[in-house]
Amino acid sequence: MCPDCEDFTRTVFLLGQLALYAETSGVDEEFVEAVAPSLAVSLPEPPPGVFPLGYDPDGGPNYPSESS
Repeated sequence: MCPDCEDFTRTVFLLGQLALYAETSGVDEEFVEAVAPSLAVSLPEPPPGVFPLGYDPDGGPNYPSESS
């Protein structure tokens, strides 16, 4: 696996594990609040091939909470 692919995969995995932990009883909310933004910001660009060619993450529909 390429280094960028490995970093992306590891970070997504950690975000998933943190999300599961956040839903458990007795969760340390301060830990989740401190770690989640750091993990999200550290998420590298997805490696080529993760999304289909021409994929535009901003190309979806407007949602009611979004202004046009």
